Amino acid sequence: MNDEKKAVVLSSGGLDSTTVMALARSEGYALYSLSFRYGQRHVLELEAAQRVALALGAKEHLVLHIDLGKIGGSALTENMEVPKGRDELERMEEIPVTYVPARNTIFLSLALAWAEVLGAADIFIGVNALDYSGYPDCRPEYIEAFERLANLATKAGVEGKIKFRIQVPLIRLTKAEIIRKGLALGVDYSLTHSCYDPAPDGRACGECDSCLLRKKGFLEAGIPDPTPYS
Repeated sequence: MNDEKKAVVLSSGGLDSTTVMALARSEGYALYSLSFRYGQRHVLELEAAQRVALALGAKEHLVLHIDLGKIGGSALTENMEVPKGRDELERMEEIPVTYVPARNTIFLSLALAWAEVLGAADIFIGVNALDYSGYPDCRPEYIEAFERLANLATKAGVEGKIKFRIQVPLIRLTKAEIIRKGLALGVDYSLTHSCYDPAPDGRACGECDSCLLRKKGFLEAGIPDPTPYS
């Protein structure tokens, strides 16, 4: 009988998901990294996700292809401008155009399918309700609702073989706290990529919401940011 404790970890190759993967590893989970090529303009994140999976010793790194560009509705999947230079108040006032419709629901549903096949009770996702861009699918109430769904909508859940848990260890942490936690676990943040609109040479733009939150996190943590910016 295989008593290995498994976790499916959603990985974008970014700061949060990488920290979450390191946390899962520190808790003794066998890591199954899951990423998506969904038509995003910042497809460089998949190279980062691969680097992270290798560095953290994931058993497998699965990349699924879904063309969300055909649905549209986001600056990350359509030909529309990514907002730049927004201050903290602007980021809090409205859900930005970088929101991808139902993205976390789609990703978590596929993670749930893989977890059921693997016999993994735990799905880790790096959502955060403090330093984030205002996305509705990063809130605690959303995660709680999806966890209920996971146990209602699966054979393993209904038969009582697995009680699925959506693990969100970063949800109430600031970016600075996340960075400090990751560094304590040995995370090499130079492997990660956060930018929504990278330059052709791969350097981060430094001005999109994701870059600004990353910069703020390193500044507040008092730690040099290893990111190459344009």
